[in-house]
Parts: sequence; C-alpha cells; structure tokens
Amino acid sequence: MTTTFSDSRGVVPVAAETASAVSWGAIFAGAAVAAAVTLALMVLGTGFGLSIVSPWSNTGVGAGTFAVTAAIGFLVIQWIASGLGGYVTGRLRTRWTDVHTDEVFFRDTAHGLLAWCVSTLLVAALLACIAFGAASTGVQAGATVAAGAAQGATAAASNAAPGDPTGYFVDQLFRQPPGSQVATADRADARQEVTRILVNGAATGTLPDADKSYLAQVVASRTGLSQADAEKRVGEVVAQIDAATVKAKQAADAARKAGLTTAFATFLSLLIGAFIASVSAALGGRLRDDP
Repeated sequence: MTTTFSDSRGVVPVAAETASAVSWGAIFAGAAVAAAVTLALMVLGTGFGLSIVSPWSNTGVGAGTFAVTAAIGFLVIQWIASGLGGYVTGRLRTRWTDVHTDEVFFRDTAHGLLAWCVSTLLVAALLACIAFGAASTGVQAGATVAAGAAQGATAAASNAAPGDPTGYFVDQLFRQPPGSQVATADRADARQEVTRILVNGAATGTLPDADKSYLAQVVASRTGLSQADAEKRVGEVVAQIDAATVKAKQAADAARKAGLTTAFATFLSLLIGAFIASVSAALGGRLRDDP
C-alpha cells in the first residue's frame, strides 16, 4: 500500500509505514557511548580540579574561579560526549527507504535528542547512587564518632565544647600576664559565662556596651589586669570576632554566587549538549545514507 505527497518535484509515491520510526537499538547504543564518555571525562576533570584546589587556607583558586572552571569543563564534556553519542546513533539507525529527505532529517535529529535524554538520565542515576552511598557512609561514620564522644561528655560537661568557635577568643580573655599569681580555681565558671555572652553577641550581630563593661570587669578580676587594660583586651577580642564574622559572611556569599554560576552554566551546557547530539545524529544519518 502506498500514499503520495506533493512537493516542487511533483507527486512522489511513498510506501506506507507499518512499524515505528524509532530505532531504539541505535538510541541506546548512542546513549551508552555518551554516558561512558561523560563519566570518563568527568573523572579526568575531577583530577584537574583537585590539582587546583588546596586544603590550606589562602591557597589555591577562589570559589568563583573554581565555579567558572567547572562550568567550562562541563560544557566541554557535554560537547564531546553528546557529539559522539549522537553521531553513533545516526550511523547505526535503520535505513528508511522511500522517506522524504525532510522527514529523514527530522527523525535523525529526534534520535540524537532521545540518545542525549537517555544518556543524561543514566549519568544522573549513577551520580545519585554514588552520592547516596557517600551520604550513607558519612552517616555511619558520624554515628560512630558520636558514640565515642558520648563516653567523655560527662567529664567535659563543665568545660566549653572543643568545637566551640569562641573558645579561642575566651582563652585570649583569660590569659594572665607573665608572673601573675592570680588564682584560677573559678576560671571554668567564668569561661562558661563569657562564652554565653560572646555567643549572644554573635547571634544578635552586636555586643552591648553593658556586656563589654561586664566582660572587662570579669577579665580584670580573673587575670589581675587593670580595668583599662582589661577593657582594651575585650575591645581587641571583640574586633577579632567581628572580623571573623564578616569574613564568614563574605565566604558564604561567594559560595552562593559560585553555586548560582555553576547551576546556570550546567543548565546551559545541557541545552548545548542536546543540540550537539541532534546535529551529530543528523550528520551521522546523512553519512550512513550516502552511497
């Protein structure tokens, strides 16, 4: 059974189709190639990324530079993987006989897009599994650490927590001058009170003058410093805390901007990958049909 269509060349007979125009075998083959190439290039990119990141402070690249570098790397990965996957899909798909050239082009681009979709889902599923496994391992490790820490919690209840971010500043407040003979028996209670004052100041964003005066009195009584020297020490420590807070806010803002840059760049690279896969499939299909 045949049907006809008209174009500039006149009426052209076309055989009626009874099977699906989708070559799933070619699609899955191209998707497998794209997924494998993506994973291989991601491993390579991770190696290059670790080479520019340092665990030490004030070394290595900044968050913004790292985000831009990661975005460019992901764009290159999408370009190469999608191009190869789409080309393989176009070359391996079933030949369509008695089909108009425009329809062949549409089918090839659709096959490339489908191959890109399948490969993207495969890579996303694999990365999700890896992330879930890493999170599960982290939870187990955290539970083990928590169980061990609970054994010494009672003995350390009267002291500031080892991970307390204000512990260092409290130590500065109670440092005694060389040769001081001031008793230190009640210093633990004072540390707890001062810690609460500093934590409240950090939470509210300011340390009231009354708290500063009280801190100076406590420091003077515990360290033997004069009231003027104690007030000077309190002012220096509060300034250090404010500077650390500002630095932390700047780091958080930089991380937020880097995350936005990475997200938008990832979305753009995925769109480019879909386009490249479609074009590559059309190219591969045309080369396959050429005599």
